[in-house]
Amino acid sequence: MIDAITQILYAAWQVLCTSAPYVIFGLLMAGLLKAIIPDSFVSRHLGGKSAKAVIKASLLGVPLPLCSCGVVPVAASLKEQGAGPGPTTAFLISTPETGVDSIAITYALLDPVMTIIRPLAALITAISAGLLVNLLPKKSPEPTSVPTGTCCETTCQPPPNAPGTPLRRAIPDGISYAFGQLLRDIGPYLLAGIAIAGLITWLIPDGFVEQHLGSGITSMLIMLAAGIPLYVCASASTPIVAALALKGLSPGAALVFLMVGPATNAATITVIARLLGKPVAVVYVTVIAICALVMGMGINALYEWLAIDISSWTAGIQHNSGGVFETLAAIALLTLIARSVIKKS
Repeated sequence: MIDAITQILYAAWQVLCTSAPYVIFGLLMAGLLKAIIPDSFVSRHLGGKSAKAVIKASLLGVPLPLCSCGVVPVAASLKEQGAGPGPTTAFLISTPETGVDSIAITYALLDPVMTIIRPLAALITAISAGLLVNLLPKKSPEPTSVPTGTCCETTCQPPPNAPGTPLRRAIPDGISYAFGQLLRDIGPYLLAGIAIAGLITWLIPDGFVEQHLGSGITSMLIMLAAGIPLYVCASASTPIVAALALKGLSPGAALVFLMVGPATNAATITVIARLLGKPVAVVYVTVIAICALVMGMGINALYEWLAIDISSWTAGIQHNSGGVFETLAAIALLTLIARSVIKKS
């Protein structure tokens, strides 16, 4: 028993060491992004029901580091400020599916191809859903208050960033947000994902997933069924997928979970139905599921055409982890997460 726990902890520590420098870098970029882009800039460009507004909302959401629950109060605020249902839906999809922090950790634990495909898939899915929502009848639900703490202990909503705020003040505020509230929101889930990755590494034999689930549609459907009701943020889903990739999970099935897990969960879907109406919620879930499966099959074909083995890249990265720099980064990240959680309590 002690030996098993030791192996699980060691595997989890390897994942943490590999990802920690990239997580810290991603948080730093998130803070700078928050400082540079005022909140009013986002709301000003999302009004109406035009295709242009949907594309803008999708593009704006890609780099923002908000989880699927945290994006809901932001979207509610945007809707109150005049954002159309299509752009709001697009923003609700592209924002939690990716972000500068999750892009960094994707490169750390997976490979460059998935690092590029992941935000691109989020963008395509968001635009598709937003355009379809624009085609729905104009009838909208009565305004309702949206619970901000549905599945996060905090609202995950960034602090106000008023236009005209001097950069010398905005940058420290943005960094404080990234290493404070944002890290408090995603840190525990990230550590949980890393712990699950360690458990998967120890529990599942190499090649098990490939042998028993195959690399086709079956494994994608399983990842889809697991990801829709589950709450897992974009950063936390990555170590889980990386561990499964080492056991034979196909790139397509990995992408399905990376797309579905962060963007959908039972609580968020319920809130979206209250905020935008049940038809929008149906379009939201349906488009994410269909796009995930289609893109999953496409990325499997791409990896086969490029003759790339995602598991070999992941294994190589983990075997090279554990140096002095990575170890110090892992210790620093654990300290920062503990500090953010303790400070809140």
